[in-house]
Order: sequence, then C-alpha cells, then structure tokens
Amino acid sequence: MRGAVRGILAAVILVIAHPSMVGAVERAEAEETARLLAKLLESGRAVIERNQALIDDPHTGEKGFTPELFEQQLVREFRIKTNIDLAALPTVPVSITIPPLAKELLPALVQASREVVRDAQVVINQRGIGYKNFIPATYGSQASARFSKTSHVRLKQTAMQPRNPKNEPDEYEASVLKWLSARPRAEAYVSELTEEGRTLRVVMPIYYAKDCLGCHGEPKGDLDISGYPKEGYKEGDLAGAITVTAPLGNGKESPIPR
Repeated sequence: MRGAVRGILAAVILVIAHPSMVGAVERAEAEETARLLAKLLESGRAVIERNQALIDDPHTGEKGFTPELFEQQLVREFRIKTNIDLAALPTVPVSITIPPLAKELLPALVQASREVVRDAQVVINQRGIGYKNFIPATYGSQASARFSKTSHVRLKQTAMQPRNPKNEPDEYEASVLKWLSARPRAEAYVSELTEEGRTLRVVMPIYYAKDCLGCHGEPKGDLDISGYPKEGYKEGDLAGAITVTAPLGNGKESPIPR
C-alpha cells in the first residue's frame, strides 16, 4: 500500500536553514489541516447522532434544533476532540499549532454545515413523520459536497458497507479501509501524494459509536427504522473513513479532479 500511517511533522523552523524542507513542511501543514477538517466533519456527525431521537420525533413540530444550536454543539464537540475553540481561532494559544490554511477552511466547513442544517429545517420540524432520513451519513455527505463546491479542498465520506452509492470507496480508499479493519482502533490516518507530489490525499477512519448501533448493530439482518438490514456492527468497529484531498503549492498547480 502506498500510504503510511504518519504523525504530524513540526519542523517549520528548519525552513530557514534548509529550503529543501519547504515541501515537507507544506505537506505536514496540509496533513494537519486535513486532520482537523475530518475531525470537524466527524464532530458534526456526532451532533446529529446525539439529536437523532429529537429529529425523528413524530409528535413535535418545531424542535428547536436550529442552525445556531447545531453550531454551538458543533463547536463544543470539536473543542472536546481537539482542544481548539473555533469561536476564538484568531486568539488560539501559541502552544496549539494551527496551519493558516486550517484557520481559513475550518470556518468555511462550519458555515457549510450550518447551511445543511438550515436547509433541513422543513424536514426536521415535520410533524407526524418519524424517520426523516436526516442522519449522520446524510449530513456528512451534504456538508462535504457543499464545502467542496466552494473550496479547492475536497471532502468525502466513505463507508465499509455503503448504503448510499455516493459513499462508495474508490480503489485506494477500499485498500485503506481493508488495512485499517485489520488493526485496533487508533487515532491514526493514512496519507499519500498523487499527481507527482502535487496533491495530498488523507484518509481518516471513523468508528461506530454506541448511538449508531440502533441502525447498524445487532441483530444482523433485522430491518432498522429506515428499512435497511442492520449490518451487525459493534461499538468501536470501523464504520468507514473521511477522505480529504488537498492540492499542494497553494492550489495553483494541482486542480482537484471533480
């Protein structure tokens, strides 16, 4: 497999003495940006999952799950996962290194996520219907697509057993998922350079939480609320991954194929 599990390189100071290290530093910063974007999308999925019972409540009309409330919970969840306060990005302590690109793109993903929740208000607040099909995977697909349309960085979520064809892994993602599925759960990611080093692709795993098992757990084969057969997964099993594709060289040399 061409990718390798990597830690984040912190070597900015070497650029002055060793110009040849610029490419390595750029890759490290792009990898960290990709990691943070994946964590933010994962945080949004967690917020939707936590509010799933409210969203699918057929007896309540106006649920109060507004874009503003979603953003508050998203910021809190992301802070728990990363120790970064999105509401205070310009004043983040120097002890926490955030690449300039991440400072630009994280708010953009927050905005895209808010818009997804905003556009789903009619569905969320519909009385008399239980399952609304506004679930973590739906949110993730829509937020990724909206963000990718306005950014030179592309986001995509994939699944081990995708129910939505849009989440079907490509050949590389399938190989990464196979590699990850044979290993214990870990805070790791896999990255590769493509297009002769002009594009970086980072694949970060996502795992099933307890709240996910109502649709994806046991008993395997039983139909869940959406009508799909449950897959029989357990808490902590590999669910899929979030892929972040970013051009290096400020995006000028490597346009991302659509």
